[in-house]
Amino acid sequence: MTRTITPKGRSGALRSLVLLLFAVAGVLLAGAAPASAHAALTGSDPAQGVVVKQAPGQVALTFSEKVAMNDDSLRVLDPRGKPVQTGRPANLSGTTYAVKLRSGLGKGTYTVTYQVVSADSHPVSGAYTFSVGAPSPTVVSGTGPTAGGGTVGALYAIGRYASYAGFIVLAGGAAFVLACWQRGAGVRPVQRLVVGGWLTLTAATLWLLLLRGAYTTSGKFGDVFDLGLLGPVLQTKTGAALVSRLLLLAAGALFIAVLFGAYTKRDEGQEKRDLTFGLAIGGVVVAAGLATSWAMAEHASVGLQPGIAMPVDVLHLLAVAAWLGGLTALLVALYRAPAETPVEAAAVRRYSRLAFCSVVTLAATGTYQSWRQLGSWSAFTDTRYGQLLLVKIGLVAVMVAIASVSRRWTRRLAGVAVAGAQTEAEEAAADEAEKATEAEKERVTTGAAKQSADKSPGKGRTSGNPQRAEQLARQRAAMAAARQKRLRDGDAHRFGLRRSVLAEAGVAVVLLAVTTWLTQTEPGRTELEAKAATSSSAGAATAPTNGALTLDMPFDTGGTNGKGVISIDLDPAGVGANEMHLYVQNPSGKPFDIPEVKVEFTLEAKKIGPLPVTPEHITTGHWSASGVQIPLAGDWKIAVTVRTSDIDQVTVSKNAQIG
Repeated sequence: MTRTITPKGRSGALRSLVLLLFAVAGVLLAGAAPASAHAALTGSDPAQGVVVKQAPGQVALTFSEKVAMNDDSLRVLDPRGKPVQTGRPANLSGTTYAVKLRSGLGKGTYTVTYQVVSADSHPVSGAYTFSVGAPSPTVVSGTGPTAGGGTVGALYAIGRYASYAGFIVLAGGAAFVLACWQRGAGVRPVQRLVVGGWLTLTAATLWLLLLRGAYTTSGKFGDVFDLGLLGPVLQTKTGAALVSRLLLLAAGALFIAVLFGAYTKRDEGQEKRDLTFGLAIGGVVVAAGLATSWAMAEHASVGLQPGIAMPVDVLHLLAVAAWLGGLTALLVALYRAPAETPVEAAAVRRYSRLAFCSVVTLAATGTYQSWRQLGSWSAFTDTRYGQLLLVKIGLVAVMVAIASVSRRWTRRLAGVAVAGAQTEAEEAAADEAEKATEAEKERVTTGAAKQSADKSPGKGRTSGNPQRAEQLARQRAAMAAARQKRLRDGDAHRFGLRRSVLAEAGVAVVLLAVTTWLTQTEPGRTELEAKAATSSSAGAATAPTNGALTLDMPFDTGGTNGKGVISIDLDPAGVGANEMHLYVQNPSGKPFDIPEVKVEFTLEAKKIGPLPVTPEHITTGHWSASGVQIPLAGDWKIAVTVRTSDIDQVTVSKNAQIG
């Protein structure tokens, strides 16, 4: 006879599930902060805080990845707050975007505001100032647009949490039924769980689609219901991903209808095995498609090796769903499955094997994702992404430790199955004897009642029989409940398994919140690049009292170790001979060597140049050239060609006043 795990009492199960629901809500709401930008401003021309002698003809911004812009994405405001840009922003090259300025700009401090959408779907906004001639007061207040923040940002974050949770419960719960406990397809609480996951994911996807326009533009809650913003959203990569997710959810509804409908009515045999195989194939296709809707629009679709990163991300999400979603289904089965359909110990063992394979997959895919998003060991502690990743790794370790306890309880249950089978057989025989005795009592009582009814017509037929039958039914139910309670309270193995699985699920709730928060956090590589650019931009393109000029230019050749910052020092930055020093640093600020670097000077206003300069290598990350001749004073374009391998090369440039 199969060893089974009986359900807990209804009141205790209800209390546990309510507490778990409150824990989920608390963790999710506590972590609902505005989303961080995943593209970072790594350079600008003019640079932040710089004072230039002449008004520039344009403002150029360089980001860590490609961004999407509209007509109002890049604005330049004069000291009185009036726009001075003309035309719409244009892509100069790679990740550099510029907007033209009106001619004849006066002296004073100008404010540059930008609001764009990064390639991984997150809004990026901010502002900085530069001055012409000399700094001046300005009426511009605040730090620029608030896209991605405020109430809309918080609601969007909650929608992302709900969508991840719905996917995990939907995919993982269905996988648990098909791979571990096929009898669970007919259990009402398990059905409610999987259908609830589908409803949650569908509602969250519609909610995100509705919020998307306001989330990436004004950030105002009043614009959420502006359907005019929906059209532009549908033309973006994120909008296409959300619509694709809705179409896949329609297929998921058909899958659920078959799983909890026709599948439960099939008897064991070849026909049911064929249907199981078909449902498994269809379920994997739908689940993989849903996971791809995240991979195609977020971290995995941009940055290094997207062709590898996207399939790895899909595999990672499927493993998370199989582990955490299956765990949720197991918890519901242990606490809410009816006595006539208990979850077997064999089903727990099958889930244990599924969870083990999922954890191994998560370890492999997570290692690759960590390398891709961080790039260095220091990023674990020096970036917010790395710190959250350390928390996630710790939570996974705790879950694995608790899961090992659950596996021990499962083995103990299997070990006592043979001994328990005899006990259960004896109890079943006793139960049958009790039923026979009760049936005999009922027969005797019914006979007596019938005789009495024959003697007194109208009395026994209406009052004797039904009342006695109801009383006997109550007695049987009370005895069955007492027997189940005796089994449950007397079996430490069942109690221990339920307790360890509940603890595992509690940690899983926190892990899901941290993972979702991690997807909204700026990757470590990008954060380090932004820090390097910001730390050097304060002195970029400035002319100190000794006449020297310093320029900092981020670069990305697209290959391995192809990112960094070029710093050029030109002394005295005047007409005639100059001393030039060139420094190359990686995103973390450490100097490193590259195969080749060349510099060219061009004075476009006078059609002079390009004047090539080939500096000599001095030491690691340091090149130098003496006697660099500048024939005329003016706004010179300084272009630096960087080659990091035989095929990876890029040219970056900035303008600076020399002489």
